[in-house]
Amino acid sequence: MKLIVGLGNPGAKYAANRHNIGFMALDRIAADHGLGPWKARFQGLTAEGRIGAARVVLLKPQTFMNLSGQSVGEAMRYLKLDPAEVIVLHDELDLAPGKCRLKHGGGHAGHNGLRSIHQHIGEAYGRVRLGIGHPGHKDKVAPYVLSDFAKADQDWLDDLLRGISDGAEALASGDGPRFLNAVAARTVTPRKPGRAGQDTDIPAPQPAGRDTAAETTPADQPQSLADRLRALTQRFR
Repeated sequence: MKLIVGLGNPGAKYAANRHNIGFMALDRIAADHGLGPWKARFQGLTAEGRIGAARVVLLKPQTFMNLSGQSVGEAMRYLKLDPAEVIVLHDELDLAPGKCRLKHGGGHAGHNGLRSIHQHIGEAYGRVRLGIGHPGHKDKVAPYVLSDFAKADQDWLDDLLRGISDGAEALASGDGPRFLNAVAARTVTPRKPGRAGQDTDIPAPQPAGRDTAAETTPADQPQSLADRLRALTQRFR
């Protein structure tokens, strides 16, 4: 069994915040894989079932971000799991928007949700780091993460959430590379169309009946006076 945790803050006020991307990812997984309904347990909301061959419990702590560890610790102990069987999905300032990375163990890098989880279960759990970008200065971090995603973010955000859901079976089974491949398949930027409707790195088609390389025949080439005289001499021999 895997306990898959999404971090965020409870309530409609925070629902579309950048800090709540972990909640958003779990909502997409639950909807796409038929898990649920959500139930109040472990100071949070849970949905459970199977994704592929793996039994999973999804958990959205309702303790507010800086107390997330209370909920995670209670769930882990009740389900008799080790920290290695816990995977936490969270926002990551140090990754560009739409990027996704996996990590196991290590520090919390100042993330209040991870800091709380460290206090309750230690650091030996898995993390799915979801890039939201950085506002540029540490003084702007709090208002940035507690503000909603911009309209311009919606396309990459939707692609990222779809990719996470596509890769959920691999994530639950412990296949990190396959999970990241599934995310990448959704998030890789498509090539821009060229003027003729072709991709910019694909040559435009040649006119029908012509070879792809430009060719000229002797008749197409300009001839000098000496060349014309030699041609006339050849004709009357």
